[in-house]
Amino acid sequence: MNHDQKLAYTTRNDVLKLLSDEEVARVSTAEASAGLAAGDEYLDLEQLERGVLRAPGPSTPMGRVLPRKSVGDSTWRRILTQLGASYPAAPAPRT
Repeated sequence: MNHDQKLAYTTRNDVLKLLSDEEVARVSTAEASAGLAAGDEYLDLEQLERGVLRAPGPSTPMGRVLPRKSVGDSTWRRILTQLGASYPAAPAPRT
């Protein structure tokens, strides 16, 4: 495992640690769903450096997705702050 892969793995784990038990349950339920609606915001947990993405539609691969709608606003802000520490280009949270 190279340094970039190790950083991505650590950051992904750090992001998931920010979720409450209830949010973890909602994310797990989302993984089993058919997909995100077009325009839904999410993070690709395998490509966090891409920042916040918008779903083109239900073809989004749900197994590695953290949908914004599955976590509370304060958790989403903490996640983006965490990503900003590793990925300066991460977008600011929506208001």
